[in-house]
Order: sequence, then C-alpha cells, then structure tokens
Amino acid sequence: MDKYTLITGASRGIGLELAKTCASKQHNLILVSRSIDSLEELKATFEKNYHIKVVVIALDLAKSDAGSKLYNEVKKQNLVTNILINNAGFGDYGYFLDSSLKKAQDMIQLNITTLVELCHLFGNDMKERGGKIMNVASIASFIPGPLMATYYATKAFVLSFSEALSKELKPYHISVTALCPGTTKTNFFDVASANQSNILKNMKPVSPEKVAIYGFKKMMKNKVVALYGFKNRLAIFMTRLSPRTLVTNIVYKLQKKRKK
Repeated sequence: MDKYTLITGASRGIGLELAKTCASKQHNLILVSRSIDSLEELKATFEKNYHIKVVVIALDLAKSDAGSKLYNEVKKQNLVTNILINNAGFGDYGYFLDSSLKKAQDMIQLNITTLVELCHLFGNDMKERGGKIMNVASIASFIPGPLMATYYATKAFVLSFSEALSKELKPYHISVTALCPGTTKTNFFDVASANQSNILKNMKPVSPEKVAIYGFKKMMKNKVVALYGFKNRLAIFMTRLSPRTLVTNIVYKLQKKRKK
C-alpha cells in the first residue's frame, strides 16, 4: 500500500516549500489547508511535474475537533500516513488585553490542540510500522514574547511537547522533530498584523525554501530540535545565559512598533 506524507498549512509559506521538497523526493502527499482552489492547483502541478499521488483536503484546522475530522477523512480514503508535518499555525500582534480573545482561542486551538490531536491519532497508527512527525515551532519557542504573548507561548508548548514525545515514541521507531525557524519571508506578519513591528527591521527574514530544505534534512536524520540559522542558534544560546527579565525586556523592545 502506498504511503503518504501529510502536510497541514500546505498552500503557502513554509508549508508550501515543505510540500515542494517532499514532492521532489517522490513522497506521495496529503495536502491540507482552507483553500480548495489553491490545493487543486498544487495537486495538478505536483502530479504533472513529479509523477506522485496527491490528495487534497480543504479544512479549517482552527475549528474544534478539526484534528479528528482530518484523521477520519484520511482513514475513509484508506490512506497510510508515514510522515506527519504539523505546519499550520498563526500569530497575533498587540497588547494581550487589547487583542481579540476569540483570535487567541483560535490560535491555541490550531497551534496546540489540533497539533496534539493529530500527533495522537496518527502517532497511534505509526506505532506498528514506525514513522516521522515534524511539528513546526519557532525561535519564539525559547523565549517569552511580549506583544505576541499567546503566540510565543503556543510555540513554547510545541517545542516542549515535541521533545517529550520524541523520547516516548523512540521505541516505536517514530522520530519527532521540532523545526524552529526565525523570521521568514511568509505572510505570517500580515496575518498577525505585525508589519510595523521592529522585529522586521532588526531580524532579516530568510527564504521559506531554505527553512523547508533544512527542516526536511533534519527530520530525515531524526533530529529532535532543528533550529535554523547560526545567528538564531547563537541568540538562543545567549538568552540561556541571561536573566529572564532582561530577555523579556529585549524582546519587548524588538517587537514594539517602528516610529514613523
């Protein structure tokens, strides 16, 4: 039976580049996002260019029980998933008390709850045959993030959860990788309404293609934490030597809106 790599948030950004990378390695794909039109275009392109099988599922993973709905649809189609890539996620910029509570709840649902559901459901299927799980975290996973407090906290969960899960699932020959990119050239800052943040001025965005290729290589080598970029690794190392209060203050200054 054919095996598939399932990628959430596959229609743009890092998810799209991960899909391209996997397709180039002859992985059959299950692509998931909210836009069926974008998915159908990708399906046609990948099947033509790479001669692989592609299944597309349009689903809003920020909805309650979305993980179960996705899993049930995959099982309904009798598809075997040996690689799960949880890429879908979003952030929000602004002071927490001034921000939308509904948006924060949707963020927690997508960035944490749905990710956990998918790891549990597909992870149990992998116990008999082995497999790989990649959870896209962030450099934000390592530090507190004033002005994006909920987003940073969700990514801290993803990193901690992935590290613990990698230990638990190792006896079943299931590897778990937390991919931690820094600032990347995607629509993330548009969705998060963070285009005026100083972080774009202070941290040069990198290509999502480079992040995807790096993440894929580390996943295939069973790397647990894949922190992209030497400067990012150095920055995180330095934060571990610094008082948490100082780190919080620095992040706050980095993320304040630029003066016009």
